[in-house]
Amino acid sequence: MLTLFKILLSIPVAVALAYPFLNPGAGGLLGEIRLLGPAGSVVAIAAFLWLVYRYACDLRQTLLRVAPAARPASPDSVWLIFLLPYNFIEDFFIIANVAKALRNEAQHNPALAGFRSFGMASGIGWCAAQIVSLLPNLLGSVAGLLAIVLWLGHWRFIRRANRALAPAAVPQPAV
Repeated sequence: MLTLFKILLSIPVAVALAYPFLNPGAGGLLGEIRLLGPAGSVVAIAAFLWLVYRYACDLRQTLLRVAPAARPASPDSVWLIFLLPYNFIEDFFIIANVAKALRNEAQHNPALAGFRSFGMASGIGWCAAQIVSLLPNLLGSVAGLLAIVLWLGHWRFIRRANRALAPAAVPQPAV
């Protein structure tokens, strides 16, 4: 039932993603990409996809580093971040699952003792801003920039959590 709900919410996202192709004069992301020219567009898209891949690897690493009982989702579920247009909705669930896993892990893992936030605000923030960024106007462009800033902030938090959870970072009991 939840998957059906996500699919239904993905329909307006698909329409918003298709809109610039159906109305080239409307602006939006397609217009911004055209400013880069063909070669620049390919480079920008490839760089963006590579960064998303690295981010997904870090999210997966977070889920792998928490105890299996603390995981509300499989570490491989983060790969849904590439499934357009479904990912625009699924990203909210990926972020919530990673935050919940960290919160669960913090209950018994001293490596996370100093953490007060589990990345929910910046994570949900970038998810929401990326939805608004689909608007083909100035608000969409500003939301796109905000989404990038919040995404990078969330990624920085995830990398900090991964460093804290790294096997070498966890104090081992004396034998």
